[in-house]
Amino acid sequence: MAALQLEEKLVCAICLELYREAVTLPCGHNFCRACIEDYWRRQEVDCPQCRTPFTERPALHKNGALCDVVETLRATEGQLAVGEPVPCPSGAARCPRHGRALELYCRTEKLCICCACTVGQCQGHQRALLDVERKEQEKVLKEQLEENWSQRVQVEEQLEELQQKSDAIQNSTHTLALAVSNKVTCLLRALEAKRDKALQSIEQEKAAALEQARETKQWLQDHWEHLVQHTQQIQELLTCPDDMIFLQRVLLLTPPGSLAPVPSLKWDEDAGQLNELKKTVDQIYQLLLKDEIGPMIVGDPDPGLKEHRRPLEPVPRPGCNLRKELKQNYRNLTFDPDTANHHFYLSCQNQRVKHGSRSQHATQPGRFRLWQVLCAQGFEAGKHYWEVEVSDHSVTLGVTYPGLSRKNLPGQTDNIGRNRCSWGLRVQEDGYQAWHNGEAQRFLGKPGHLLGMELDLPVGRLSFYNLEPQVQLLHVFNAFFTQPLYPVFWLCEGRTITLCQLPGAKPYSGPQGEALSPS
Repeated sequence: MAALQLEEKLVCAICLELYREAVTLPCGHNFCRACIEDYWRRQEVDCPQCRTPFTERPALHKNGALCDVVETLRATEGQLAVGEPVPCPSGAARCPRHGRALELYCRTEKLCICCACTVGQCQGHQRALLDVERKEQEKVLKEQLEENWSQRVQVEEQLEELQQKSDAIQNSTHTLALAVSNKVTCLLRALEAKRDKALQSIEQEKAAALEQARETKQWLQDHWEHLVQHTQQIQELLTCPDDMIFLQRVLLLTPPGSLAPVPSLKWDEDAGQLNELKKTVDQIYQLLLKDEIGPMIVGDPDPGLKEHRRPLEPVPRPGCNLRKELKQNYRNLTFDPDTANHHFYLSCQNQRVKHGSRSQHATQPGRFRLWQVLCAQGFEAGKHYWEVEVSDHSVTLGVTYPGLSRKNLPGQTDNIGRNRCSWGLRVQEDGYQAWHNGEAQRFLGKPGHLLGMELDLPVGRLSFYNLEPQVQLLHVFNAFFTQPLYPVFWLCEGRTITLCQLPGAKPYSGPQGEALSPS
């Protein structure tokens, strides 16, 4: 007990261990040199025990007597931490609180205790003999050891299984990537072969057509020279003063003959390999875009039409970002009054057209006899986008080459998409109809009033969008555009179409009205 009380007096108040090179402060308190120096580096210069402040950092002097006592205690009893059991002379540990032999184990505090602790600090606690507690703890440790071995085996098995699955995934992805690469490569080779064949066919058709043009040109030039020569002979003969000579020379004249009809050049943009390539590319585009424009459902075709039906479903895509991207190529369009049907009334600076019951204009050669009107602006290169607002269904939006017929053929309400030179989308009460070359595709769904059209000439793509309530791709035409394209519209009686204007839209300088020759 005396050793314990002495040890309590020789403990540093900072580290709570026996002094190591004890030093004394001016206030009389002692600390380890390292402890007080570390304390002053992190705190104010004062005494950690009595809080006496120092104006200057005092010099630290070693307390020799105190250091000797500490060393003597360490030499006789060994270096002991405060609160650890005190060994007795026989080597058995003693209770740090009572100095008695440790005979019991307190399960409540998880400490070895003496008999005196059972009537004091550990009264009422759950206790056991040391050997009994050891057996219990050994049993728990052995069970834990078995559990550890069991889990270790499971972890090793799971690691092996995970490694096998990882290897399988690596092999599978490699095989799939190779298969996809091979298939796409084969597809690209097939497309390249079709492209080369189509280009070769184009060159052959071009060579044949140009050769025919050269021969026709040579024949026309020869006929022209003969006409010039014959004309000169007639003029010279008319100036001859002698009647006999005149009559003799008349018999020698050889007339050039009448001008035969000039044969038309054998040139067809949709003939041969090019037409086959067009169909192949269009099928590929439809397959690639089927997720965006919905699944195709084949329906009963109308007589004379190749027609398909498919439901129109919303497309889950970021519509606001798509429309913002489309507007980067926005074009402000106006209607061409010289092409408007005589029942059409143009207003808002030719940005709105209405189909009225009364005639608004006199009939003239360039005006549509059908209920149609062209835009004054045409496009021959680049990407373009515009939006239109329709008052109701029974309208058609599209684009056409300049030579679209102005005539009203029997049995036709409009000719947009009924030929090779135009592409159109008819807005109906129960959906839409996409028309080109006399073939239609029908789309079921509720028609919108705000529609967008995107024309990508370098790629050869014409896209139609429904913009309300969200951006929705309706249909895509893929074609090889070879002439300037003009927006064209058809509208039933009582309908109105407005060309939406975007402030700050980029202007486009392209072919204008001089290309709009009626046919």
